[in-house]
Amino acid sequence: MAITDHALAWTQLFGELDRSGLALHLQIRRAIVTAIERGLFTAEARLPSTRQLASLLGVARNTVVNAYQQLIDEGFLVAHERSGIFLAPDLTVSETRGPSHGRTIAWSRRFAVRPAQLRQITKPRDWLDYPYPFLFGQFDPSLFPANDWRESVRAASGVSEINAWAGDLIDEDDADLVEQLRLQVLPRRGIFASADEVMVTIGSQQALSLLIQLLVGRDTPVGVEDPSYPDTRNMLTLATDDLAALAIDRHGVVPDAAFASRNVAFVTVGHQCPTTAVMPLERRRALLEAARRHDVVLVEDDYEADLALADEIPSLKSLDADGRVIYVGSFSKVLAPGLRVGYVVAPRTVIAELRVLRRLMLRHPPSNNQRATAMFVALGHYRTHLRRTAGVLEERAVRIAGLLPRLFPAFRWRRDPGATSFWVEGPADLDARDLSVRARARGVLIEPGDIFYADPEAGRACFRLGFASIRTDRIEAGLTRLAELVTPAGIPASQGMAEQV
Repeated sequence: MAITDHALAWTQLFGELDRSGLALHLQIRRAIVTAIERGLFTAEARLPSTRQLASLLGVARNTVVNAYQQLIDEGFLVAHERSGIFLAPDLTVSETRGPSHGRTIAWSRRFAVRPAQLRQITKPRDWLDYPYPFLFGQFDPSLFPANDWRESVRAASGVSEINAWAGDLIDEDDADLVEQLRLQVLPRRGIFASADEVMVTIGSQQALSLLIQLLVGRDTPVGVEDPSYPDTRNMLTLATDDLAALAIDRHGVVPDAAFASRNVAFVTVGHQCPTTAVMPLERRRALLEAARRHDVVLVEDDYEADLALADEIPSLKSLDADGRVIYVGSFSKVLAPGLRVGYVVAPRTVIAELRVLRRLMLRHPPSNNQRATAMFVALGHYRTHLRRTAGVLEERAVRIAGLLPRLFPAFRWRRDPGATSFWVEGPADLDARDLSVRARARGVLIEPGDIFYADPEAGRACFRLGFASIRTDRIEAGLTRLAELVTPAGIPASQGMAEQV
């Protein structure tokens, strides 16, 4: 329905302004531009006066004046003296068209792949509105270094800096970010690489996707841990007909005969996903030796390495003597997932192919984000942030570890040093997916474990408790609510079977 000059129509157009979000004048401008693009204006529609709109929206008149003036300056609106504010004549759009009356295409027969049919890991989009979000890998506003990030963005926004990153890099990366990765980030994992052995990606997700496209064909024998990161398993399912589930034990992936039969294996040895197991040094060496003996390429997804407080075990890549380990890292877990900055470290021959493959998709990740991240690291903010965040997360981990035996006496759990989640295994009759639904109704979010397994039934009684996204002072109340759904009243912990795996 087209927008007219009725007050109700304008109120519905703008909806409820977010008083704590984007600046109000920007929200007003965005709503008007969106309405123009959707064809909601009639040719004769006149916008409310600045005084009328300010009254309707409950904002200062200057806020509306600012929004209108910007839209006039940009050619969206025109002001006619003594008549009012109108849509610019050349922007008038006809009513939104209805659906085509032509023949409907049977799209399902046109798809080369069907990713929507795969089991997907899902989290509520409005998870921040829940009081007890025990979710993994999500953004905690209280931990984000807002002032330091703003300083980094300002430093990256000077004229000379903009001139450096605003151009088309084609298939290159911001040289400053690559340098900071080489000097300050990768050495923490024992990795020393030249500039042509590093490539920036839009998060580790893109890194994994690019590597699968580069290394995996329909007949390529590939292995992935079971349980494992669901998106990696799904990407591999779409890429190859020869995917094997690799066994894990309490130390991580097992270098057995199934492993030896693969051309490529995707592994998480820093913190096994989702069990959090940190692979000991002896097993890492055994894994590398098996990979060398059977010519297996290893993709090491080291998704949260920098948060470890314990003595660090060298990464697989740092122990690799013959260049068969490809390392994938990201700033998502340690800074903010919305930043979407990840990286790959691999032999220069691999990086050269990855750069061309990436260029065919999107050329390069946004260079302004790359430069701001480089500034954040170079100014020392990254190291400071890691110390502060790791301390807070360790405090939360200790709090949860102290509560689990008392609140969940019949459960087993595991959390290796530096992990930002607990892997919890309930009694055999527990349906963790059903538990997650009931818990959500009480404001508690957990992640059912079945999604991590090739056979969902294998993880039916398991769930993941992330704690990077929940405030420390809400942990006990949230776990208490969860426990009330699974633990019979009156059972003391001493009679249960609580155990750290």
